[in-house]
Amino acid sequence: MNFYSLLRSNRNYRRLWIGQVVSEIGDHFNNIAVFSLALEHTRLDPSRSGLAVTGVMLSRAIPAVMAGPIAGVVLDRLNRKHVMIASDTIRAVLALGFILTLAHPGTWMLYGFSALLMFASPFFSAGRSSILPTITTPEEVHAANSLTQITQWTTTTIGTFSAGLSIAKFGYEWAFVFNSLSFMISAFCVAFLSAGTGTFKAVRRKGIVKSRPWNEYIAGLRYMAATPLLLGIGLIGVGWASGGGAAQILFSLFGELVYHRGAAGIGVIWGCAGCGLIAGGTFAFWLGKRITFAGYKKTISICYVVHGVTYVIFSQTPHFALGLIFIALSRAAVAVSSVLNFSQLLRHTADEYRGRVFSTVDSLVWSTMMLSMMGAGIASQHYDPRTIGLVAGILSSTTAIFWGWANFTGRLPEPALHLETETVEEHNERVA
Repeated sequence: MNFYSLLRSNRNYRRLWIGQVVSEIGDHFNNIAVFSLALEHTRLDPSRSGLAVTGVMLSRAIPAVMAGPIAGVVLDRLNRKHVMIASDTIRAVLALGFILTLAHPGTWMLYGFSALLMFASPFFSAGRSSILPTITTPEEVHAANSLTQITQWTTTTIGTFSAGLSIAKFGYEWAFVFNSLSFMISAFCVAFLSAGTGTFKAVRRKGIVKSRPWNEYIAGLRYMAATPLLLGIGLIGVGWASGGGAAQILFSLFGELVYHRGAAGIGVIWGCAGCGLIAGGTFAFWLGKRITFAGYKKTISICYVVHGVTYVIFSQTPHFALGLIFIALSRAAVAVSSVLNFSQLLRHTADEYRGRVFSTVDSLVWSTMMLSMMGAGIASQHYDPRTIGLVAGILSSTTAIFWGWANFTGRLPEPALHLETETVEEHNERVA
């Protein structure tokens, strides 16, 4: 199964993919505009730039962490398609609200709208992951997961490159209006998804009844704890995020303060990081169809070593062009691990728990990134970005140690598969 065949034969996935392309490009217009505005508001006091960027990142991370448990339970209780449409619609309204920040010189409104926007996001992102096995066959799942992530990184590249240039030429209003329209297009595409004779509600085993939301979330955590692979994937995300949060802030600081290239420089760094992600994701798609489960586990350790080393080099090189090469290599390694890990999650997570598992993994990553960002923001008042980047790269690579130890000691056995058994032909006939 290749990407072209998947998009040509699976109408449901094609619709979801089109909505993803448009909405995620819009997301990056918003990201570049907000970070650039935050730095612009502190231009008279450059020492506050790191804190301003940290404030934006935290205003996005904290709500995402808070929304994670709620989104997981909601997605496993209600129709996931309807939840995703509601998330897109709410975010479309909030995206327009950023225009109000242009009339106020402070950063508090940027923080407020960023927080609201990110609180609504997990209901869509975890929902999209949860429904992939519903709209694809077992043969299509790895291709669908790979294309979804590669598309996400492609839109990062396109969105950040074009956003930096567009904002410089047309202003911030255009970025916020486009972001709002992109959410509406995504909602329209999701509205036409069809589950055939099935449903977009989670399929529960017989005898399992709904309980209080908190108890259901705890049940999801127990399910993950009882499945070492799922828990391990969540924890290596924590290891990466311990340095990854600081890295997100450093992209803006390197573009603005180290290389003195303004919004366009921030966009170029993000764009080259996106190129690395695309290359890594494409390689992971090829690799994932060929390696065994044992080979997958070894690959993850290698990826995080490569990621950490190349990020450290990026943070220390004085040459802008060389830095772009190494940040691309660093992100390529992250992409390989991400695609392979999510394919394993899709294969081995029961439908009734998918919303909670994906939202929990996201919450673990975001909460750790939040602490990492706080540390980087505080450190930026006392240390230069290159020193912070060195520490961030070392922290991110520690994931390889944990994962390698768990694998070597036999703590990561392959769990049972949880995918439907219908063939590609049966699936295409059902959704036609």
